[in-house]
Amino acid sequence: MNALPREVESVVLTLCEDLATPISLGVFLRIKYGEFNQLAVMAVDPSSYLSSEDFYHDYVAVSILKKYPELPTTIDRKAVAVESFWASEKACCSANVRLKSLKDGSLEPSDLACLELIARARKVTSFILGPCPDLVKGRFGPGATFGDRGRLTTVPDKMSSQPTLTSGALPFLFQWSGTAWASACANAGKIPTFVRGNRFTTVPKDSTKDRGICIEPSINVFYQLGYGRVIRERLRKIGIYLDRAQEVHKQVARDASIKKHLATIDLSNASDTVSTELVRLLLPSHWYRALDCLRSPTTVIDGKTVHLHKFSSMGNGFTFELETLLFLAISCAALTLCRGLAMEDFIKDFDVRVWDVYVFGDDIIVPSDTFSTVIAALRYLGFTPNDRKTFNHGSFRESCGGDFFNGKDVRPYFIKEVPNEPQRLIAIANGIRRLGRKDHYPSIGDPLYLRSWFRVLDAIPSDIRRLRGPEGLGDLVIHDDRERWSTRWRNSIRYIESYVPIEAKYVSWSHFRPDVVLATALYGTGDGERGILPRDSVSGFKKRWVPFS
Repeated sequence: MNALPREVESVVLTLCEDLATPISLGVFLRIKYGEFNQLAVMAVDPSSYLSSEDFYHDYVAVSILKKYPELPTTIDRKAVAVESFWASEKACCSANVRLKSLKDGSLEPSDLACLELIARARKVTSFILGPCPDLVKGRFGPGATFGDRGRLTTVPDKMSSQPTLTSGALPFLFQWSGTAWASACANAGKIPTFVRGNRFTTVPKDSTKDRGICIEPSINVFYQLGYGRVIRERLRKIGIYLDRAQEVHKQVARDASIKKHLATIDLSNASDTVSTELVRLLLPSHWYRALDCLRSPTTVIDGKTVHLHKFSSMGNGFTFELETLLFLAISCAALTLCRGLAMEDFIKDFDVRVWDVYVFGDDIIVPSDTFSTVIAALRYLGFTPNDRKTFNHGSFRESCGGDFFNGKDVRPYFIKEVPNEPQRLIAIANGIRRLGRKDHYPSIGDPLYLRSWFRVLDAIPSDIRRLRGPEGLGDLVIHDDRERWSTRWRNSIRYIESYVPIEAKYVSWSHFRPDVVLATALYGTGDGERGILPRDSVSGFKKRWVPFS
């Protein structure tokens, strides 16, 4: 494939024509002449702009195809992900050597400055985590495991397959043996199989690279998710609610873009550069031992088994919560050093809202006066700040999918799916419409985006094109003005005709052994007599009247 689909090309070229900036012209020409490699790496620097509106138009132009999965570049995205894996392992190896020397006593002068920071960060993690539970309630995730692939990843599928674990997770086998899952496996003669570690694979990320993830053994990830939930609960007591932290980060980033009092920090390959020695240094010993038992010490990549220098990767059930905890501890330790605060006084009033330290995975927000120290600490501990997405000066701040310039929402729209079905075209039409309804034109919409919106509508079949409705229905309808909504009233309820997904047929319980059905019911999933929904539970779309008010 060496060209964009006609619908995508028409929409993006029209958009670039109407934006009519030098940057949008550059995007236009690269598409027109097939220079997709150059298009994929185009970017804009917000520090080069004085006006939020000027920045927004250019940001939209360079971003709209940034995450398009079928951008016809010559870039081997999987190879880039593999290369990133090895680069991260090299960084973790260097960090392990450097941090291990702190215990051995072979210190450089630069190391001495970090000892106090590490001691303070360890106090933070100890305060947040508290006692480590010896037993946790395991849980299943939605994805694949080492022995469960493809669509066969529902809970009863996982309870029917051969369970897998690493030798390090052996202490958890006794707890697992008391579960209904273990009983079902025993009845089928399926005993746990030991594997050396996890398996590397990739998933789409953007037009320049795939994202590397690792598929964990089933028993390991069952209890990894259990410990992840415990860490998540412990973070709540100091004001970090991960379930709704993204919206908090967006609001804080908006305020920071106006007041300039906070910096937003993003890290490159953050989860892949959490080294084993860093976790050993910062976590209480009991917590370290528990998580170390459950981590995978090796990865199978390109047919080879390699010993890991990282502690865990995306795919591990506690990675996200752990990295949130570690980056929070490092940021707080740096803040107390910068401001000459005693750790006892800091912890006594430990609430992120008091100290303006917010962390969600590798999205970090800290006070601007501590920015340099936080960055220096992160670099020393083996992390690489992403300079293109880290902001301490100027009018732009970015965090958790929120982009703001002087308080204005300048988040662009990304086409993330090939528009080969009507529902995907509806999503693009609504994305284009939202571009014109940002803070700059909150009520009527920016006319610059009108023609490209019509280009999308032209590609939607006529019977579906008339399904107009409010933004509150999401992508079930094409967002439009109220007078164009397709409505009818019944029993004083307004219905809006929509394009809704058809739920796939349930997988009948008859496909599973009775003991697996019982174990699934005790776990609390499934739907009575109907069975279990498959992983990809949408089988198609159809028009239907949906109650709205």
